[in-house]
Amino acid sequence: MTQFDLTEDQLQIQEMARKFTADAITPHAAEWDEKHIFPKDTIREAAELGFGAIYVGEESGGIGLGRLEAALIMEAMAYGCPSTSAFISIHNMAAWMIDRFGGDEVKQKYLPSMIPMERMGSYCLTEPSSGSDAAALKTKAVLDGDHYVVSGSKAFISGGGENEIYVTMVRTGEEGPKGISCLLIEKDMKGVSFGAQEKKLGWHSQPTAQVNFDEVRVPVANRVGGEGEGFRIAMMGLDGGRLNIGACSLGGAQRCLDEAVNYTKERKQFGTAIADFQATQFTLADMETELQAARYLLYVAAAKVTANAPDKTRFAAMAKRLATDTGSSVVDRALQLHGGYGYLQDYPIERFWRDLRVHSILEGTNQIMRVIVSRDMLRQ
Repeated sequence: MTQFDLTEDQLQIQEMARKFTADAITPHAAEWDEKHIFPKDTIREAAELGFGAIYVGEESGGIGLGRLEAALIMEAMAYGCPSTSAFISIHNMAAWMIDRFGGDEVKQKYLPSMIPMERMGSYCLTEPSSGSDAAALKTKAVLDGDHYVVSGSKAFISGGGENEIYVTMVRTGEEGPKGISCLLIEKDMKGVSFGAQEKKLGWHSQPTAQVNFDEVRVPVANRVGGEGEGFRIAMMGLDGGRLNIGACSLGGAQRCLDEAVNYTKERKQFGTAIADFQATQFTLADMETELQAARYLLYVAAAKVTANAPDKTRFAAMAKRLATDTGSSVVDRALQLHGGYGYLQDYPIERFWRDLRVHSILEGTNQIMRVIVSRDMLRQ
């Protein structure tokens, strides 16, 4: 053992997630993608293993693991379906924010049904007019007695229209980040409506829609944290979300690399397996090297987030940027090694190519990750 090895407990968690993926996700993922099936039953089976509340504290009913263990789980599930794994990641982010920043009343009201994913959670920050400039959000919440009256819209919401709980960033005060608060809004509250399901390049196994609020009355008791703390809460949630989406890229890329190794051994051209050509060997070697480098940076970043290290946000941003860019690059080369067959839906590569593309956009674009890293460097 060295300090860089996974512990026995971590290896057991990884193996459990891999077995679940092999049995419950991988055999069905192509059909979910082709027919745009949202596999609720499979997602709830994952929750039976504790994967609906990975880093929710044990005192709240979660399994209380760290961010590295969460990354191992997401990576393993993404080997079968990055879209489904990413959806579970987003629910975990919502549940953690409630557990970490919510009062006892809010936790008791929502977590018992979220932990088994009987009710699923969405994270609502992005708006039609504010993406990377998240602090410019306009969804407004006006205090009226013991309720907030919420009006506005959120865009690109995973689970939109299907999920029951929306962890929503709203403006309760001044312009900028200090005027933002976090409210829990339920699907069935009067004034909540949803846009049509978005037609996406990938991520077909999970719903995505705009969420609209038309004078929705939300109890003050549904606020998570204090007034004006919403942006800080949202950003802390994103540290973990970025690790998980990076882990989803690692898992998807690993699947495609494994597929490429097997394919190049079997596929013959000019009377020789293409794995015997040095050009193929060099490509595979680069894919493996880059993927391992991204993986270990992400694992270090996960340990820093768990430990609440001072540089955790910088490392989470670096790891997300590298893992998602590397993941897409590895999958693209795996498709190239498959030649024309890689472009067909008969092989899984094209699905992973589509699913991983969005990872460099969501949870903060990779350009914003560079801004976060450089600002932290120059601040010192």
